[in-house]
Amino acid sequence: MNYFEEGQLVKAKIVAIYGDTIFLDLNMKSEGLLDSSEFVDTDGNLTVKVGDTISSYFISSDHGEMHFTTKISGDKANTAVLERAFETKIPIEGSVEKEIKGGFEIKIGESRAFCPFSQMGYQQKEEPIYFIGRTLTFLIQEFNREQHNIIVSNRAYMEAQEKVKLEKLKKELKSGMTVKGTVIKLQSFGAFVDVQGVQALLPISEIKVGRVEDIEKELKIGQEIEAKILSIDLDHRRMSISSKALHDDPWDTVGQRYKVGDKYKGTISKIASFGLFINLEPGMDGLVFVSKLPNTGDNTNLSKVYKKGDKMSVAIDEIDVEGRRIALSPTKSIEEEETIKSYMADQDDSDGDTYNPFAALLRKNK
Repeated sequence: MNYFEEGQLVKAKIVAIYGDTIFLDLNMKSEGLLDSSEFVDTDGNLTVKVGDTISSYFISSDHGEMHFTTKISGDKANTAVLERAFETKIPIEGSVEKEIKGGFEIKIGESRAFCPFSQMGYQQKEEPIYFIGRTLTFLIQEFNREQHNIIVSNRAYMEAQEKVKLEKLKKELKSGMTVKGTVIKLQSFGAFVDVQGVQALLPISEIKVGRVEDIEKELKIGQEIEAKILSIDLDHRRMSISSKALHDDPWDTVGQRYKVGDKYKGTISKIASFGLFINLEPGMDGLVFVSKLPNTGDNTNLSKVYKKGDKMSVAIDEIDVEGRRIALSPTKSIEEEETIKSYMADQDDSDGDTYNPFAALLRKNK
């Protein structure tokens, strides 16, 4: 007695793998059997393990043994098998023999089938020569035993697989979760990252805390990264991710670590017509307005006076946490301040009869 219809798609958990056979838990007295070669990659490695849940098609029952497959091997496909694969919509393997008028000739067992150009491949645009000699998986679209007419589609099979994969991803990938991915392309505005087969965008502003000047110095093609999903729309294959989101935002604690009047040595990170941006730490820039810079006016070309990367000692004038802004003004360096204090202290301890004009000048400017 069969508990499944021929060609029925069944989800089941792998309970054991012995030799070339995978055993499936069917919640019955006997397990389902499946050829392990169907889950071997190009390097000969098994891509599933005990405990995984897989989908496969029921094909037959033999002395109580339930046999399943994910696709029918072409070398096992006689006419009767092809007809059954057509009726039950079970995928079948075939070899792309040559290009003919309107498409490709496909060899499946001892039979010849036709695959139109429009039904070969999925999304990718490859030249016909790319497919010649390859063994691919197809769904039989038309089958006529008398006329020996078989029309197959590789695209239909790949679309069906993509649909299954998409439903799985919808359950696994959610906004806010941390994922791993591989960098596949770099652009001036960010990087494209492969996340479980979905091409996600990592904007340049989300690569790290702080400004990224050259994306190629931060990321490399093939590099594996971790990131947080910012937004996701799998129906349209869109995902936006952020590596920066996995790190603490320095602005969250700026009020605890910076105080008005504090002095710091920063680095000029950007030169604008209205002032200089000074980097105090990764992700934390303050602004010195041009009006506070010495020997400058409204028409001064700051890029001719200052250079990006130069050090500058600054004091904090104002902190706007909500606006994420810090106003700065240039000041003497901490080292310079300490030198002056030390020098002045030495002068105060010296003989009052000696007049030092330099010390007097320092007192005046103090």
